[in-house]
Amino acid sequence: MLRKRSIALIGHATSVALEAEFWTVLEAAAAARRISLAALVAEIDAARGERSLASACRLAALRHAQDGRAAGQ
Repeated sequence: MLRKRSIALIGHATSVALEAEFWTVLEAAAAARRISLAALVAEIDAARGERSLASACRLAALRHAQDGRAAGQ
C-alpha cells in the first residue's frame, strides 16, 4: 500500500507516494547521513533528471539498501 507524504522542495509543498518499505529505507538513509528526510528527498529531487520523483526515491532507497549489504550490514 502506498503512503503519501508532503515534503517542501524549493519552498513548494509536493506529495510523494511510496510503499512503506521504501519510506523506511529512506528514513534510515537520512539518519545514517544525519540529515532530515526532507533534505534527502530534496537531494534526490535535484539529481533526478527526467525521472519522476517517486521513481528516483525508490532507486535511491535501493542504492542505500545495496550499499548496506555490500558493507556487511
